[in-house]
Amino acid sequence: MTVWPKRWAVRDTEATERMDDPAADPELLDRTYEQFYWINTVIGRWHRTYRSWIRPLLRRDRPNTILDIGCGGGDVTRALARWSLRDGFASSILGIDPDQRAFAHANAKPAVPGLGFRRAYSADLAAEGQQFDVIISNHMLHHLSGSELDGLLSDSEQMCRGRVVHADLQRSPVAHALFSAGTWPLFRHSFIREDGLTSLRRSYTKAELAAVAPRGWRVVHQRPYRNLLMFDDPDLQQSAGSEG
Repeated sequence: MTVWPKRWAVRDTEATERMDDPAADPELLDRTYEQFYWINTVIGRWHRTYRSWIRPLLRRDRPNTILDIGCGGGDVTRALARWSLRDGFASSILGIDPDQRAFAHANAKPAVPGLGFRRAYSADLAAEGQQFDVIISNHMLHHLSGSELDGLLSDSEQMCRGRVVHADLQRSPVAHALFSAGTWPLFRHSFIREDGLTSLRRSYTKAELAAVAPRGWRVVHQRPYRNLLMFDDPDLQQSAGSEG
């Protein structure tokens, strides 16, 4: 049995991330959004997630609809748009975030066919009766309170007509040490390093996330230190997608 230091035994839900502060330095925040591309490429491994869990569901006989909840600066949303377009799929991809700063950054980037952004919460789209083939989020679960997490998962189930993939960090002292060392020389002039370390302390272990997930959801471990909280619409064919 692995014995963790006491400070890692439970989530640090009291810690806050600087970029969530409405008064955060706008220059540092904008640089943070820019640098998320590298974090989500190297650590997030979203192309692997796309290949294993999203691309197998995409159809060629009609446009595919994809929703990215809490999209931040929109780098993952844009990547999904590029990958699906490159693979020959017609897709309508929407990134939503209630933060005006995130929306402004995402919307200022060059246009990509089928891609759009909107200031909104998941509850807004659920109330509108919107439906999506694929719903994702990236590094958002650890930000939420218990009631907010319940609301997100309820909204996701209501809007899902295919698959939901909520990807997040997995709490580990080893991950914390590696991230601390690896980001020190590269991300000194943004919130990446400080907020990333906070995120790791706030994040769930696989067992913790499984314990709070509603019935019908499952947690898949993704190496090295990530959790995928997933839900499939009951009508989704069982053969669609598997972890590579």
